[in-house]
Amino acid sequence: MHAPLSPSAPDHSPRKPGWFSRTLAPFFRSQLDKIDAGIFQGSLSLGLPDGTARLLGGRAEGPAAVVDLRSWRALLRLAIGGSIGWYQAWALGEWTSPDPVQLFALFGLNRAALARQARATGPSKRIKRLLHWRNRNHRGGSRRNIHFHYDLGNDFYRLWLDPGMTYSSARFTAPGQSLEQAQHEKLAAILARTNTGPGDEILEIGCGWGSFAELAVAEGRRIHGITLSTEQKAWAEARVPENARFTLTDYRDVTGTYDAVASIEMAEAVGQAYWPAYLDTIARTLKPGGHAALQVITFDDAFFEDYASNVDFIQAYVFPGGLLLSEEGFGALAAARGLKVRDRTGFGLDYAETLRLWRERFDAAVAAGALPKQFDPDFINLWRYYLMYCEGGFRGGGIDVIQLTLVKEEG
Repeated sequence: MHAPLSPSAPDHSPRKPGWFSRTLAPFFRSQLDKIDAGIFQGSLSLGLPDGTARLLGGRAEGPAAVVDLRSWRALLRLAIGGSIGWYQAWALGEWTSPDPVQLFALFGLNRAALARQARATGPSKRIKRLLHWRNRNHRGGSRRNIHFHYDLGNDFYRLWLDPGMTYSSARFTAPGQSLEQAQHEKLAAILARTNTGPGDEILEIGCGWGSFAELAVAEGRRIHGITLSTEQKAWAEARVPENARFTLTDYRDVTGTYDAVASIEMAEAVGQAYWPAYLDTIARTLKPGGHAALQVITFDDAFFEDYASNVDFIQAYVFPGGLLLSEEGFGALAAARGLKVRDRTGFGLDYAETLRLWRERFDAAVAAGALPKQFDPDFINLWRYYLMYCEGGFRGGGIDVIQLTLVKEEG
């Protein structure tokens, strides 16, 4: 894992180009030419290190990003380190923007031409892959990776999640819905997909803080929720004391048969090498004809191979071991296990709105000094960047969130 870096405040004083800038500026201007040629929708207004300005794109409607490029080194970091290098440049104050979400959305929207700009290259790519290999999701690795992210503490997450403590995309089905109402809509949709009734038992793979379990039990179901997070287990047990049991169990170790399975944004923590094991568990524990209701985050299939062979900012700094899904590849593996994919629904822009609201609540908590003291400015800036980075990805369409139902064949 990389340590977070601390972004400096924007410096608007006159800039005097040094040797590095004078020598390499022509090369970086040629790189900007390539980016310009790849922006078919939207625009990027750049302030350059020598004090001049340049507009990239602007050929059709789309995100209007504004970036103050304080140092050419930012482009070097991007070229070598991809999205990791671009974050590091931001953290060091080498570029600033009044709204980074628009920049991330711009790159996502124009991903056909710009996707490789966000990927590490050469020796840097090989080193990052080698280091990332330590984050693979075998049993011990899964526990370590989950602990790294989810055991930051309940006192941290409760400050900026909705009151129901739901850490996954909401579904906004009507104008003016609050985040809490939209999260309820999502949970209700998942419950409906399980095709269960009162008295039925649902296995929830990745139970979070128990928001789905609370709704399901209120509707007469029984729940077995599994997690690897001690913080989440303790919260869920206190929240749903009856008709639910929560265990620290790896999904590969679940036994028994259930009327249905639910899993909300858990598959992204599995990793591509373990998709078969995850689907084996669903197929093994689901009764014939039973339904598995899933919510998953997907990466554009056209660029998935390149994405999966690299290491991005999220994997390096936020979710070690995480990987978004290839909808096509995941669906094929499910079908091979007798699980038919039904009723796919995508709602990526709802995730963008969820992330915007989370960031709004996060910023309010920071401004109020409410975050636990162990979260220093470095961490706060990293987390804000993470929320903006993800929001831009959904707004640009390079990633999506979907609900789908897997139905186990009978006989």
